[in-house]
Amino acid sequence: MTAPGVDEGVRPKRVVVERRLHPVTPFRRAWAPVAVVVGWAAHDPNQAQEQLTRLTTTTLLIVLAVVVSAASLYGFLSWWFTHFAVTDSELRIRTGLLFRRTAHIRLERLQAVDMTRPLLARIAGVAKLRLDVVGADKKDELAFLGESEARALRAELLARAAGFAPETAHEVGEAPARELLRVPPRELAVALILTGATWGALAAALVVPPFLWLATHSVWTVLATGVPLLGAAGASSAGRFVGEYDWTVGESPDGLRIDHGLLDRTHETVPPGRVQTVRIVEPLLWRRRGWVRVELDVAGSANSVLVPVAPRAMAEAVIARVLPGTEVPATAALSRPPRRAGRCLPLWWRGYGIAVTDTVFVARHGLLRRSVALVPHAKVQSVRLTQGPWKRLWRLADVHVDTGAGKTVTARLRDAQEAAELLRGQAERSRTGRRDARSDQWMA
Repeated sequence: MTAPGVDEGVRPKRVVVERRLHPVTPFRRAWAPVAVVVGWAAHDPNQAQEQLTRLTTTTLLIVLAVVVSAASLYGFLSWWFTHFAVTDSELRIRTGLLFRRTAHIRLERLQAVDMTRPLLARIAGVAKLRLDVVGADKKDELAFLGESEARALRAELLARAAGFAPETAHEVGEAPARELLRVPPRELAVALILTGATWGALAAALVVPPFLWLATHSVWTVLATGVPLLGAAGASSAGRFVGEYDWTVGESPDGLRIDHGLLDRTHETVPPGRVQTVRIVEPLLWRRRGWVRVELDVAGSANSVLVPVAPRAMAEAVIARVLPGTEVPATAALSRPPRRAGRCLPLWWRGYGIAVTDTVFVARHGLLRRSVALVPHAKVQSVRLTQGPWKRLWRLADVHVDTGAGKTVTARLRDAQEAAELLRGQAERSRTGRRDARSDQWMA
């Protein structure tokens, strides 16, 4: 029986409830005023030291109390004036203490909702959600939410983005995941040791500072150069180990799930249909062990690593889940440039090669550090042919394939006639590929 005045065909409007972030958030935001003071001191350390020497102990304590109080007040007010709500069609985030900002995120344009838990956040039992939206250069985020609330909100947003009705999105929950690959810590550590970038950065950090000392006899010059070099060496080895520790790839209806991190745990999603390019990287010292690294270009996302290190067969099995129906061509199946390409690039021309399958455009480059890029035909935005004077003399040309992620994959040093045919053929394959592409919608 229908209530008087209510049309049976009209669904009652859902009540929108605005929510606040977790109460621990003010502690995170209170650092902003302190950072301003630290930045001023770092900008002119001599003047900052002179000002500090003029202050008495009492005055210094008063200044410290004022800064801490201002930081605490700023953190509290910024938290108090931040709200978010999930409506029938969008996620709305209102922020700003002095200048108000309201973000309207359309749910159907959500591509991924990543959850990160830094070390201190894990101790406090909170998490941060980062929202990946089509066409947005910067990710909006909700930091911080209670861990259980963050998981529930993430599941609801994914369900709503997949097309579930608001009434049932709460009941869907997080889609189950099936583990595809897990990188053992020992294997990751050995792989980083066998990476040339690690040894190169370490060698630079050990060799450059002594030469600078002999040339300048300036401690500040040595420190200004040596500390960044040591930081780069640490980031290329220990930093990567901490960030890629316990790397796990799982498959779920909403995409591939990636979990990783020793101190800061990150839970990312590679959305289906948004992968523009897959690259298989094979460093020189990894070849005897048969290891590769798999990297991604995802439109509108910062996700760049799919597998940090794995046996080639396992990596290709994961790639097959990212690009269904795709087989990675064997090295022997790649077509090399003609021998006259050595006139343009001696020796290194042997590292180039291409292949075209029914689903992907494949280009390889590199002799010491091989890299094979696979671009689905449906993701090609444009195709270009370039030919400089020297290459024109030797009847060579390059074919550039541009993707939706703003990146380019290039087939270098091809025969000019072959390049022209490749240009025409790839344009047609891209057109038919987009027409026959599978739906990008999650859980479809």
